[in-house]
Amino acid sequence: MTLVDTPDKVPAPSATAALAASGPPARRAWAGVAALRWTALRLLALAVLLAAWQAVVAAGVWPRVLVPSPGEVWGAFVRASTVHDGVRGVSGHLLVEHLGVSLRRIAVGTGYATLVGVPLGLLIGVVKPLAVVLEPAVTFLRTLPPLAYLSLLVIWFGIDESPKIWLLLIAALPPIAAATAAAVRGVPDDLVEAGRALGAGRTALLFAIRLPAALPEILTGVRIAVGIAYTSVVAAETINGVPGIGGMIRDAQRYNQTDVVIAGIIAIGLSGIALDALFRGAERIAVPWRGRA
Repeated sequence: MTLVDTPDKVPAPSATAALAASGPPARRAWAGVAALRWTALRLLALAVLLAAWQAVVAAGVWPRVLVPSPGEVWGAFVRASTVHDGVRGVSGHLLVEHLGVSLRRIAVGTGYATLVGVPLGLLIGVVKPLAVVLEPAVTFLRTLPPLAYLSLLVIWFGIDESPKIWLLLIAALPPIAAATAAAVRGVPDDLVEAGRALGAGRTALLFAIRLPAALPEILTGVRIAVGIAYTSVVAAETINGVPGIGGMIRDAQRYNQTDVVIAGIIAIGLSGIALDALFRGAERIAVPWRGRA
């Protein structure tokens, strides 16, 4: 007779194993619960920040003209977004109009920078003699703060839209070119050799192998460039920048309207978060293989 050992207790599967065995619906539900927890944590952190802000104002640590209360900043948001006492928003334009003009300038400047920066980065990454000549110039531009050349651009192009677009273009171009060059150089040699073995020429290697392989890092460079352009837009709009969120903040600063200045800063930050989330979504659509083995 054969004896078979039968354990008295069967170990319960782990939570991870149970989740994996339960199928996609359970995984989606678990992901939804986790997302709610993170959202609740963010809201709690925001509530703590607002409470601390209100406590500082109530304690009178600084004069109200320097540090307004959250309620006063919210009132500035409302005034900037509506028509009140016959006045349209701030400086004759609504907040959404100021923000829309700034975003349009960022889009145009970053768009031109992408059109120039990606081919420039490809040349730097592939052609060694050009890299020796162009790479120091890109590094030179990357180290310059926007205000360093804003006055020169105003002298060259006047005070209309041109100097603003040029400033954002120059600010956004170096990270795109640098990211493209690094991405092209980082394409695995085995991939390039496989293309050559299949009969691909230099042009085909560049556009059919190197460029698609480098696309995730190029998109990251564009995303970083958009952030840099956004941080530069206030400098770009210090000269005849109304309408524009930077021009609005500049006008409010001249009249010590701290609540309007803070409202403008918050509007920039919130729109920047939304813009970054939009780019993340575009990256997931354009390069769905990123991060996968």
